[in-house]
Amino acid sequence: MMRSLWIAKSGMEAQQMQLDHISHNLANSGTNGFKQAHAVFEDLMYQNLRQSGANTAEGTQLPTGLQVGLGVRPVATSRQFSQGNLQQTDNGLDVAIQGKGFFQVEMPDGTIGYTRDGSFKLDNQGNLVTNNGYRVLPGFQFPTEATNVTIGQDGTVSFLRPPNPTPEVLQQIELADFVNPGGLDPRGQNIFVETAASGPPVTGVPNENSMGALAQGYVETSNVNVVQELVTMIQTQRAYELNSKAIQTSDQMLQKLGQL
Repeated sequence: MMRSLWIAKSGMEAQQMQLDHISHNLANSGTNGFKQAHAVFEDLMYQNLRQSGANTAEGTQLPTGLQVGLGVRPVATSRQFSQGNLQQTDNGLDVAIQGKGFFQVEMPDGTIGYTRDGSFKLDNQGNLVTNNGYRVLPGFQFPTEATNVTIGQDGTVSFLRPPNPTPEVLQQIELADFVNPGGLDPRGQNIFVETAASGPPVTGVPNENSMGALAQGYVETSNVNVVQELVTMIQTQRAYELNSKAIQTSDQMLQKLGQL
């Protein structure tokens, strides 16, 4: 069997994987806090048909070798954590992070999830929660009569309780950051979780110690560049077509060989 068939097959599978990532990016171009991702590839092992630097029968040394690569494979997903655009919503419970950091939320199993989606809501008990009902940490429970909720750049959450004109401070939002945010595990629902690759979270107050500041009344939109994704899609399609053409050419060569 010609090696080119298997090499081109691996190329088609790799480009299909890249197209899967592009499709996912485009599908989430309107998702709050979404971070675009692309597949990362590496070449497969080589068949070493002639070793570089080997001695020949004439006593000379080969300056080059002869190696045949066996194709390509996807090995990782590279996620870009660059800042998305801030979109004004005029909703007092919407909060965007300007800079580094993640909001911390309590998952149903008691573990902590991390998100950049700050489109928060209140549940039936007055708790500040995500769109999926996950409680925002360290925990914010507003009384029924609370009005004029204010979230400062430093994460301080306060409200008014009529008829008292003095704001009452509830809690302060803490952000978390990671040495390697690319190592976080995406779980869907705009949630990431800690892994050994990401390292442990480093928590801190917004707008201090390299943590981003908070912007009330805004949400962070997806950082997907639609034009860039469309260009990458065209490149992926052309690469897929070229690999399929290599398979067709190998098949034609085998047919010629069978006719001899």
